Amino acid sequence: MQFKDILKNLRREKGLTQKELAEKVGLRQSHISSWERGEKTPLISGLIKLADFFNCSVDYLIGRTNNKKFYK
Repeated sequence: MQFKDILKNLRREKGLTQKELAEKVGLRQSHISSWERGEKTPLISGLIKLADFFNCSVDYLIGRTNNKKFYK
């Protein structure tokens, strides 16, 4: 699975709109939208914000692992 699909699935699991997610993680809705369409890729700072919010690893977000668990 690709980042755009993973992000969209995680957002929908939480029942959030793109705008709501953007507000919760301190990003712009336009960023979330362009990422979910696969037009752009986030900077590492954006990936970290998303991983923290969804309580998963960056590796999970970018499709490097199917293990959603976050290890500290």
